[in-house]
Amino acid sequence: MSLPQPQAILVLPHLRVQNANAIASPLTHGFPSITAFTGLMWALERKLAQAGVPLRLHGVGVVCHAHQEQVTQGYVRSFNLTRNPVDKDGSTAAIVEEGRMHLQLTLVLSVSQKAAPGVPHALVQGNDAQLAEWARVAGDTLAGMRVAGGSVLPSRPVPGKRVRPWMALVPEDPEQAEKAFREWRRQWLPGFALVGRDDLLAERLEHLRATQPDATLLDAWLHAARFNHEPLPAADGTPVPDGKVRWGDPQRKKGSGWVVPIPVGYAALTSQAHAAGTVRNARDVAVPLRFVESVYALGEWIGPHRLTRLNQLLWHAEADEALRLYRCRSGYQPTSSQDPSVQTDGSDGPPDGTPPVWDDAEAYDYT
Repeated sequence: MSLPQPQAILVLPHLRVQNANAIASPLTHGFPSITAFTGLMWALERKLAQAGVPLRLHGVGVVCHAHQEQVTQGYVRSFNLTRNPVDKDGSTAAIVEEGRMHLQLTLVLSVSQKAAPGVPHALVQGNDAQLAEWARVAGDTLAGMRVAGGSVLPSRPVPGKRVRPWMALVPEDPEQAEKAFREWRRQWLPGFALVGRDDLLAERLEHLRATQPDATLLDAWLHAARFNHEPLPAADGTPVPDGKVRWGDPQRKKGSGWVVPIPVGYAALTSQAHAAGTVRNARDVAVPLRFVESVYALGEWIGPHRLTRLNQLLWHAEADEALRLYRCRSGYQPTSSQDPSVQTDGSDGPPDGTPPVWDDAEAYDYT
């Protein structure tokens, strides 16, 4: 799928979200689904259009700075539930299991301007005042919205931390765009960006089928979602001294990354959509309705300073009517050297494929 070239980015930094939905799907919990943020992106675009801001939002990047799941502490944890008021007849209301968490997020949105006849283009150099005004309107609009079901709290000014929404142009030249992204990503540290790792799911399936030829993608996903401890041989292949056995997960070696199971969208259960207004209690009676189930994949939390291009951070929604699949896809592409800046095809990094020299002082400079 060919993605539109973003003309600018809209950054909503260090959002404080209270009581966001921690149950992302029937099988996962611990962070909202990426579909919650793409839905937020579309809702924000509609509200900005009502406010007279002619921006089209294409993709969203999520950077998490802090999270606090509302659970009891201990080996076995359970969600902190609220006691609802009694029913109208005085009986105790049923407890609905719901997971909540507090978050501090930075949302990065790729934007372009909606073309209108006779309206001059505003996403140009030297129009900083207009960009600042649109960013302010976006921040004020988001303050009255729900982020993954949670409420947005006012940001606290902190020295050395940019908490007000801002916009910046994306240079058309690829080298200049990468240079600008290196400057932007410093402001998203410390934190972790969620990227897609569909390739790891394919590798896990290939690993399982070496011993289980009938293994499916679901088996591979469940295998990758847990720790699979087994006796590990010595590094040099010699017998373990004193009969001591070292246990570990050979598929989760040190430095393999923070890989997690995530929901990425939905798959339709029926081939045909129900006509608008024919299904009782539908949310919107003006559009067709189709019953769906969740689609799962693997994601990875990675430091923004390890990303080299804006597209590696962004998630885009795509729909495949032939497969009846509606899912979010990440622009992140893994590398053979586990370094996002080194691409095997030479598309990123130096042409000779050698890894660049990372400057930690530059990566962690917030100013």
